[in-house]
Amino acid sequence: MSVQHGTHTVGSGVARSTTVTEPVATKAPGNTAVASAENAGRAGLSVVTRRILAVLRFATGFIFLWAFLDKTFGLGYSTTTAKSWINGGSPTKGFLASADVGPFTGIAHAIAGTWWADWLFMLGMLAVGVAVMAGIALRPAAIAGSLILLMMWATEFPIARFTTTGDPSGSTNPIVDYHIIYALALIVLAATSAGITWGLGRYFNRLPYIRNHAWTH
Repeated sequence: MSVQHGTHTVGSGVARSTTVTEPVATKAPGNTAVASAENAGRAGLSVVTRRILAVLRFATGFIFLWAFLDKTFGLGYSTTTAKSWINGGSPTKGFLASADVGPFTGIAHAIAGTWWADWLFMLGMLAVGVAVMAGIALRPAAIAGSLILLMMWATEFPIARFTTTGDPSGSTNPIVDYHIIYALALIVLAATSAGITWGLGRYFNRLPYIRNHAWTH
């Protein structure tokens, strides 16, 4: 853009116009979109709030990552070494085969221990755990993680008061259980761009493809 700075007298007193060209800073459309998304997600959030969300992000991501590590290597907590995935154990068989409540027990029993169920479950846990802890792709991670949690919720089906054999289900809350809380945490983290603070979100969102597709942030 050219900016007119007025006139000045040279030698014989003839006034000459002087034009100075100044560069005007511009932002690429993709970068503008990224900045707008980040600002919208963090609008009104104090530094302390953003740091609390970052801690929540680490904790939530580690829930998924730990489940993957324990089932893969059998760290001796919920999974023994003998039943670990690398030693031939199935990450889904125990949970799905033991389903005894709700309308989805038949489906759970049918897919328990199948190779594709094991792989989908484990890859999903790993991807969600790494993405959330790193602070990248929080929106896809929130969707994938929520779907995993929803399927686990349906398997345990806390709404039911009795099992298929007529015994009390032992449900502690028929509406809100830990699956719902974890899913809400994932949604909050994605909605507030929690990967920017103490994470790699700021850099990830500026990658050529990512910056032009807001759903990947």
